[in-house]
Amino acid sequence: QVQLVESGGGLVQPGGSLRLSCEASGRTFSIYYLAWHRQAPGEQRELVASITTDDLTNYADSVKGRFTISRGIAKTTVDLQMTSLKPEDTAVYYCNAVDYRATGYWGQGTQVTVSS
Repeated sequence: QVQLVESGGGLVQPGGSLRLSCEASGRTFSIYYLAWHRQAPGEQRELVASITTDDLTNYADSVKGRFTISRGIAKTTVDLQMTSLKPEDTAVYYCNAVDYRATGYWGQGTQVTVSS
């Protein structure tokens, strides 16, 4: 089992920055893929960014050039640095991990609100 806890959400003005963090615990050695997803009210959950154990990254077109995903030195944390935030980035952001058995795990989510 893997447990994920997100932190760092909040209210920010358009154009501002925010950094989200996700701490993994449990069988972290089994994780090969980490990602951030988001879900806005009335919308489906969507992939924002992902990173593998080989540090291969992938981003949604809507956040390319503005968001950066990275893993901590201990490889048990994954951060999402968000810059040039827009109102349409408002959503609940979820941390996601997948292990080598293709089992997926989710955090409880953290709210990001971009508003003036």
